[in-house]
Amino acid sequence: MERYVVKVNNTLRQALSQMDRNKVKFLIAVDDDGQVAGTLTDGDVRRAVLKELGLDQSISFAIYREFVSVRNDAGLPEVLSAFKNPKIKFLPVIDEDRRLCNIITRRALNVLLLQNQRFEIDYDFSSIDENLLEHEIFSRPWGFYKTTVLNEFFQGKVLYIMPGQALSLQSHQHREEYWTIISGIGLLQMGDSVHPVMPGGTFFIPKGCKHRLTNTSEETLILNEVQMGDYFGEDDIQRYDDKYGRE
Repeated sequence: MERYVVKVNNTLRQALSQMDRNKVKFLIAVDDDGQVAGTLTDGDVRRAVLKELGLDQSISFAIYREFVSVRNDAGLPEVLSAFKNPKIKFLPVIDEDRRLCNIITRRALNVLLLQNQRFEIDYDFSSIDENLLEHEIFSRPWGFYKTTVLNEFFQGKVLYIMPGQALSLQSHQHREEYWTIISGIGLLQMGDSVHPVMPGGTFFIPKGCKHRLTNTSEETLILNEVQMGDYFGEDDIQRYDDKYGRE
C-alpha cells in the first residue's frame, strides 16, 4: 500500500516520479498527521500542467479533495455501491480519523470475486494479480466464452456460439459439466444420442462422455456452463472430431 501513498507537500514532479517508479496511475495524498487529504491521478497531473501549474509546485494544488472512500468497517455491499459509479477506479479505505487503512481497486475486487474468494475490508488487495482480468474473455473459432468464476474446485463460464458454428466432439477426464441454455436453439450430441436444446434446457455431461453442441439457428446460442472436478486446463479436452481442424 505504501507505493500509493504520497505526502501532500510533495511536488508534482516527485509524484510523477513515484507513479512511474511504482507503475501506478494514482496516489493517495496524506498530510503530516497521516490523514487523507485527497487523491491524485495521472489525469489530475495532466490537467494541472495544462493549467500551467509547474512541476515543482506542490500537489496540494492538484489533488482531488472530494474523493469517494469507504470506512474500515464497510462490507461488500457498501463497496459495490461505491463502484457503481464507472468513473471510480479505486477506493481509499479510511478510519474514523481519516487515516488510510487500505486501498481497493475496481480490478482487484473483480478478480477477488471472479476467484470466489471471501471479501474482507482489510484484505491485501495489492497482492492480487489484476492482469487475470485480461484473460477473462477467450476467443474461439465457434465464438467466445467469458469466465464468471474460477478456483481450484470449480469453474463457471458463459459460452457464446455463433450461428452455424459448433463445439468439437470432445470429452474430459478431470471434470464434469452442467449446462443451462440461456438463449438460442441447437443440437446436443451426447454419447450416441442427440437432443434438441432450447432456452431453459439443462444438461449434465459426465466425465468421459463424448459431447458436441451445434448452433442450428440464425442467432447466437448462449449457455451457462459450470465445471466441477480437480483440473480445468484446456489440455483436458480430448477431441474426436472438429470442423476447425483442431486436435
